[in-house]
This record gives sequence, C-alpha cells and structure tokens, in this order.
Amino acid sequence: MPTVLITGAARGLGLDFVKQYAARGWRVHACARTPTALEGIEGDVHAHPLEVSDYDAVNALAAKLAGEQIDVLLNNAGIAGREATVLGSIDPVVWRQTFEVNTLAPLMIAQAFVEHVARSEQRKMIALSSRLGSIALADSGRYAYRASKAALNMKWKGLSIDLAGKGVICVVLHPGWVQTDMGGAAATLTIEQSVPAMVNLIDGLKPSDSGRFLNYDGTEFPW
Repeated sequence: MPTVLITGAARGLGLDFVKQYAARGWRVHACARTPTALEGIEGDVHAHPLEVSDYDAVNALAAKLAGEQIDVLLNNAGIAGREATVLGSIDPVVWRQTFEVNTLAPLMIAQAFVEHVARSEQRKMIALSSRLGSIALADSGRYAYRASKAALNMKWKGLSIDLAGKGVICVVLHPGWVQTDMGGAAATLTIEQSVPAMVNLIDGLKPSDSGRFLNYDGTEFPW
C-alpha cells in the first residue's frame, strides 16, 4: 500500500488531496493545525495536528513515523501574505511569516522526512508553488507571496540535485488559479478540476522529471 503525507490537509486543496488519495486506497497521513475537518473521511486516513513552522513538532512527527515509507511527501500548506502585497504598505511581520510558512517550512519538512521518502517505492517530494513565483512571468504586486514561492522553487531545484543520489524525485507544481479561500471566488478552476489532475500528474512522475516546475495539467513553467 503506498503512503502519502500531506500538509495543510484540513481545507481547500489539501482536504481534497486527502479525499483523492484515500479513495485510491493509499495510507494518508493528513497534517493540519486543526484536523477536525478530517473526521469521517473514509479510508486509511491518519490525522496529525501540526503547525508546519513548529520545527520541533515536525521532527517529533518524523520520529513518530520512523517506521513508515512515504511514497509522496506533499507540501501543500501555505499562506497568501496579503498584508505584504502593495509597495508602500509592506508589513515586515507578515513578510517574515509568509516566508516562514511558504519557504522555510517545506524545506524543514523535506529535511525531516527525507529518509522516509528515500526508502519508499515511489520516492517523490512535491511542493505546491505558483506561477506567481516564476521570475520569467513576473508582473506587479503580491511581493511577499511571489518572493516566497520563487524562493521555494529555487530550493526545490536544489533538492532535486542534492537528492538525485537517493533517487528522490523533487517537483514543484502550480495548481492553477483555484476557487479556494486563498484563490477566491473569481478563480478560473474548481478544486475538482485541479486536484485530480495533480494526483494523476504525480502518479506519472519519473526520475527524469525531477527538478521541473509544472502546471497542474503537466505543461512546464519557466523559472
């Protein structure tokens, strides 16, 4: 039975990832600050309370799951950093928090669980990024969010090189502009259009895909 660990699992994309993988018969470790939304989901779902920027808690969970082989590590948790968006009204506290959650936390989680992934069959580390983190496609505004995702992309590219010897496939995914609390009602995609497409894409990833920046539909983004 393959195993997936998902952060930010209590709502939006993360919650649907849990449902999709559970329906496919996977063992699901679903991590969220308040995992009550995970109650009642059918399947082999294990809910873990976790604040992704609490690195003692991250390491404790890695120790608790020391015997697990994690086929897919899915870093989904993220924040929008809306109070650090427009030049002239940048809140440095929000900027630092945005980087903490979107940029540092996924790396610390990857560090804590690298051996769990490396001894699995599929050996995949996925981070949900955004086309807003593409420097080639950059436009104005969203300073904290854009920069945090650009930095995430850089780190995941580095991981793809550093972990190649362990056979770990490291990929960043853009889920599309999705109708979630973060994406808003004007977004062009539903969760039902985005998440199943990403699950299928993750299923098909090969070692040659490591280090790529992909859209939910499999097309590639420029860095």
